[in-house]
Amino acid sequence: AAGTTNAEKYEAKAVWREILNPSPPVRRMLITGCGIQCFQQITGIDATVYYSPTIFKEAGIKGNTQLLAATVAVGLSKTLFILVAIFLIDKVGRKPLLYISTIGMTTCLLGLSLTLAFMGNEKIGIGMAILAVCGNVAFFSVGLGPICWVLSSEIFPLRLRAQASALGAVGSRVSSGVVAMSFLSVSRAITVAGTFFIFSVISVFAIAFVHTCVPETKGKSLEEIELLFQNEGVWKGGEVEMGDAERLVQREQVGGNGMSDC
Repeated sequence: AAGTTNAEKYEAKAVWREILNPSPPVRRMLITGCGIQCFQQITGIDATVYYSPTIFKEAGIKGNTQLLAATVAVGLSKTLFILVAIFLIDKVGRKPLLYISTIGMTTCLLGLSLTLAFMGNEKIGIGMAILAVCGNVAFFSVGLGPICWVLSSEIFPLRLRAQASALGAVGSRVSSGVVAMSFLSVSRAITVAGTFFIFSVISVFAIAFVHTCVPETKGKSLEEIELLFQNEGVWKGGEVEMGDAERLVQREQVGGNGMSDC
């Protein structure tokens, strides 16, 4: 029992050593996994959901009943489009949904910023603000919201998966806390419209991140996904030939047989 405990401790230390001093493939995995988790939050989704009554008041809605109805519409949009994502994620693929999500969020965030800045307290402005908030939540729920968790469970090899996924989750929660706790202070300093303009700019960077650092993993085996991160060009291109995957598997099998012979 003591020997088993010592072996587990050594294995855990080896995993953290590999994460903290990563090889190039592991570094690419960490960039993809932790980066997508952080972008999930710093594009302002929690600010949009938590402070939707504040946003709608800024747009010109005064009555509590109308505020409640608009807030309920936000929640319904989020729930409905999570269900849509469940049906589409294995049919359309991860990366196309991330493109749809981040581009749609950028458009809605920018639209909300412009609406609050130039059409506040107007009837059309109120309608556009509700549409932009519900649209932002819907686009988030169909892509960036659920897919970052799917990617985290796919891209890391089994030996690193628990610790690396946990590291990404920590980044997500810390980012969420920073956004949620700073929103009111920032919005008082630069207005709510200015805050959402910043979120829209961050969302543009999220599009670039998806294009550059997130490979398509739909329909790929663990060996093929691992091979995606072996070469930077393949990582950015997101495609891997079946022959390359077979060679990787054969190489690992040969390595395993060599160790067993020893």
